[in-house]
Amino acid sequence: MLVKTEGIVIRTRDYGESHKVVVLFTRERGKLPVLARGAKKPRSRLGAVTQLFTHGQYLCFLGSGMGTLSQGELISSHHALRSDLFLTATAAYLVELLDRLTEDMEPLPVLYRLLSSTLDQLEEGIDPDILSRIFELRVLEAAGYRPVLDKCALCGSKDRPVRFSVRQGGFLCTDCLHRDERTIPLSENAARILRLLQRMTPDRIGKVRVKGETKDQLEQVLRAFIDEYTGIAFKSRPFLDQLRKGWSPSSDR
Repeated sequence: MLVKTEGIVIRTRDYGESHKVVVLFTRERGKLPVLARGAKKPRSRLGAVTQLFTHGQYLCFLGSGMGTLSQGELISSHHALRSDLFLTATAAYLVELLDRLTEDMEPLPVLYRLLSSTLDQLEEGIDPDILSRIFELRVLEAAGYRPVLDKCALCGSKDRPVRFSVRQGGFLCTDCLHRDERTIPLSENAARILRLLQRMTPDRIGKVRVKGETKDQLEQVLRAFIDEYTGIAFKSRPFLDQLRKGWSPSSDR
């Protein structure tokens, strides 16, 4: 069966001397692995449309096993992402998170729009750290791991939760702090921004300016939460961490 679908390349691997297995995250069918025959050949018509982060229209033959990519039409190459090492590493982490928390052939149009918008915003120069936190929160929610950020995770009190508990899955108020001795402290501003990001989409953040110290707190909380509840051993994260040590976004310079 021939199907036409819009998608974004989130993973590739070599298959033999000239072929590639390409995983598309598609609008209509979710995550779709296909074989791109001859895509590694220098003059292949599939070469440009099977590069990582490429957004395109794809014609695929789907049968009982892995599908085969027949044609591709470029919508956006996202060349700027692949030309900047830090942006490449950031996008690689985000697509790995998406890949690991979704199943093949499960339509997830909300996450498709999230991925497309996030890659576009990264390319436009929007703060990659803030975009990453929004992306993490949205993918976690879709996978059933939504941290409680608008009230105390235990008693439901909205009277200024003060610390984050990974074990309890969200903020704790003063009265419930004794239930977890390993809570993570956040400034009032960091807690406010974290709640805001949970309700925000990438296309709405604009040219945000968040202090480096605040961004560090946001990352610490979400990293601990992701590690606890997903158990993913990320291949992309160590390289991103290494790059971050020597890089700072222009908004903080």
